[in-house]
Amino acid sequence: MFPSVLFLLLVPHALLASRQAAVISPQDPVLRIGSSLTATCTLSPELGLHASTLYWALNGMSLSSSTYSLVSPDTLSVTLHNLSGSRQQSGDNLVCHGADGHVLAGSCLYVGIPPEKPVNLTCWSHNTKDLSCRWSPGGRGETHVRTKYTLKYKLRWYGREKECEIYSTGKHRYSCYIPRNLALFTPYEIWVEAANQLGSATSDIITLDVLDVVTTDPPASVHVSRVGDLEDQLTVRWASPPELKDILFQAKYQIRYRLEDSAEWKVVDDVGNQTSCRLAGLRPGTVYFVQVRCNPVGIYGSRKPGIWSDWSHPAAASTPSNKRLQSGSCDPKPGEQNSTLRRELKQFFGWARKHASGCSGMSIKLYDQWRVWLQKTHRTRNQSLGIFSVFSCARSSGASAAFFCRTGLEPTETLPGPLSPTR
Repeated sequence: MFPSVLFLLLVPHALLASRQAAVISPQDPVLRIGSSLTATCTLSPELGLHASTLYWALNGMSLSSSTYSLVSPDTLSVTLHNLSGSRQQSGDNLVCHGADGHVLAGSCLYVGIPPEKPVNLTCWSHNTKDLSCRWSPGGRGETHVRTKYTLKYKLRWYGREKECEIYSTGKHRYSCYIPRNLALFTPYEIWVEAANQLGSATSDIITLDVLDVVTTDPPASVHVSRVGDLEDQLTVRWASPPELKDILFQAKYQIRYRLEDSAEWKVVDDVGNQTSCRLAGLRPGTVYFVQVRCNPVGIYGSRKPGIWSDWSHPAAASTPSNKRLQSGSCDPKPGEQNSTLRRELKQFFGWARKHASGCSGMSIKLYDQWRVWLQKTHRTRNQSLGIFSVFSCARSSGASAAFFCRTGLEPTETLPGPLSPTR
């Protein structure tokens, strides 16, 4: 049975017809799912065979004789009800066999549905040099018959209609790539047409300017390093995407980092357009992996939100070790954190009065020096205080003040001492 089907696939229908062994009608029909079909196999008189000796097979499996009907001594029919979608886009094989198993004639059944309107059409440009578009087939997506998707585009107000030619296959088969000859500062109209032997459908038309859908390469030269002896901080530095150095744009960046033994990333959203950032509140003696990505907002004055690049390759560094914490000290209870913060701030302000003069000295560097001094003198400090940053420095009647804010500090809390912070 199976060798016969294989032989059918290898021998063209034209060759079978030339031998005039038998003819199947209809030949290669296209049907909708749920349809019924009656096909006939008519023998050539030269064979000297009787139609009652024949049998039918579909995709290599013999069909029940209850589906047969002897039309004449040389014609045998078969009736199939409620047809399912074709198992392969090249069609299902309906074969008429002789009593000895030889293939006498064959036909391909194409059973499926018309395509539905393609949806979710999105496009992006890599460094303004090209255009890639992706979409989803409408409905369930599977039509069971070969369906062709064509991406078309044209300049909105003039220009002729063009077709994308480089289609992806495999996992991303609903996508197409336009590598060159794109116009800038002029909107395009883009749409997708789907067609098969049962019908056709067209997606909604999207309008876009290439400059509004630019994405870059990931930031280059990402480096992570320690901040002196501070065991809870790391500095991340990177370079802007090199391909966009000659294009006017404002980049914004995003950082994510994770522990070496963790799969959970923490994201830092408010990096802005800086090319460096300090991570604080980290665990001492721990390896961290860090990645950065870029969003080219404001390119050539575009007001679109921009598209994030892929994440950069991970960079890694370890924070300095804190022997005291590793020897078994416990984190304070939640209710003790605020009092610990106040005590640490009082220590800092007292130290600053002795080591700094005027407001100009109140900076994150000064705070770092104090943290190192605090660690070296084994003063009490709280690892769970979170991320500190200098908010402002006010000068009044010869006095100076710096306001440090940590994540989780309630707005209604007051800082210790007579100092008045400015937010």
